[in-house]
Amino acid sequence: MEKKVILTIDDEPHIQELLEYNLTKAGYKVLRADTGEAGLELLKTEEADLVLLDCMLPGIDGMEVLGRIRTCRELSSLPVMMLTAKGEEIDKVLGLELGADDYLSKPFGIRELEARVKALLRRSGRERTKARTEEEEQIQIGELVIRHTAREVLLEGKPVSLSLKEYELLYLLACHPDRVYTREQLLESIWGYTYSGETRTVDVHIRSLRKKLEQDPEKPEHICTVRGIGYKFLK
Repeated sequence: MEKKVILTIDDEPHIQELLEYNLTKAGYKVLRADTGEAGLELLKTEEADLVLLDCMLPGIDGMEVLGRIRTCRELSSLPVMMLTAKGEEIDKVLGLELGADDYLSKPFGIRELEARVKALLRRSGRERTKARTEEEEQIQIGELVIRHTAREVLLEGKPVSLSLKEYELLYLLACHPDRVYTREQLLESIWGYTYSGETRTVDVHIRSLRKKLEQDPEKPEHICTVRGIGYKFLK
């Protein structure tokens, strides 16, 4: 079985060594870059399955690297986990709004890191060999089209760039119109493990989807809030 490739972008040598040692031991191939520029250059020539991206980098910072990944059509669905020593809520929210799939603060435990890496890879399109036969290959709601096999979303005939988690969240909701999901259910279904006290993650991704898909994000017609409970999708 071919090894999954993880690109680590971090300017701290001891963090790079820690990541490479433990991820290699866990069965992954690890690529290393110590600047955002070097990481982006590697992504032009190497096919990675996941990026571990430090927020604080020399030159262009992690947020800008994330933004460039998400605006590149070939890389837009590539899973990205942000690593940071910063604890401010605004930094976490900004990373999620730019399309980060997960967020882990330093110092972190290796077991937790490995569990999150495994969860992201398991749910990414690169990990799946086939879409489940019972799932719809295409969903159309007005001018919105979701092509599941191609993992493509079109709005008025134009492609919409979504992160991995944005896509999975949209697809889950659209597959079950009118069904109400709590934030905890969405975290478990999409992220694959419990975020203690992190339901804000869902809110940030929902807000991002509304900005990209709704005519008026402040008055959404499809991705609707059920006050005090969670969210549902209306056709």
